[in-house]
Amino acid sequence: MSENETYLIYGMHAVQAALEKEPENLTRIWLEQSRRDQRGSAIMGLAKQNNIQVERVKRDELDKRAPDATHQGVVAESIAKGALAEAELTQLLDSLDESPFLLILDGVTDPHNLGACLRTADAAGVHAVIVPRDNACGLTPVVRKVASGAAETVPFVQVTNLARTLKSLKARNIWLMGTDLDTEQDIYQADFTGALALIMGAEGKGMRRLTREHCDFLVKLPMQGSVQSLNVSVSTGICLYEAIRQRLSKV
Repeated sequence: MSENETYLIYGMHAVQAALEKEPENLTRIWLEQSRRDQRGSAIMGLAKQNNIQVERVKRDELDKRAPDATHQGVVAESIAKGALAEAELTQLLDSLDESPFLLILDGVTDPHNLGACLRTADAAGVHAVIVPRDNACGLTPVVRKVASGAAETVPFVQVTNLARTLKSLKARNIWLMGTDLDTEQDIYQADFTGALALIMGAEGKGMRRLTREHCDFLVKLPMQGSVQSLNVSVSTGICLYEAIRQRLSKV
């Protein structure tokens, strides 16, 4: 996205999160005429505090602005915060005063999964989410909606060559932990502390061969039932919170 490109945020929670976290990026808001409840009032109040125009409109107009979306009676226009490039990832890592904690998604294409991963990454304190530029989902409106504001707070890095990025992370002494069903060690036996990049594979296919080869070690989720695997966003959440547990215990 270019610097001046805009996109739409829709849904009460997503719009309120944008107003609370980065109101300077919002240019205008459309609110359904009949929304006179507490949530609508909260959005009106935050918009007034930040001098953002709110236009009361009929539901039909909101349906036209956000077709096929569950807008819940509110749509906002925001200046797009695009993905970071590899050079900006380097700057981000140089600026950290603590051990890097990164999430790498190798070819996740479903926007709902990416949005959910971003939301969990924000909650887990991940410093950046890294994805390949090709054959992977970017920051679409659906991703931003599902992320509930996390797309605006978690640095999102798109790289042209993931293998090269993995090599550069290794050169910084960042351990690469890949997830794979065909390995012996489960996440509760692994060490998630220190400088770490957690790598999650694509839906169904898992990590690509070259990505797998760059991993320092592999872990799996213990599966006790008949289901063979979990949704990538669910698996990501479980792994990130095991990392939180271990990293907080070291503080």
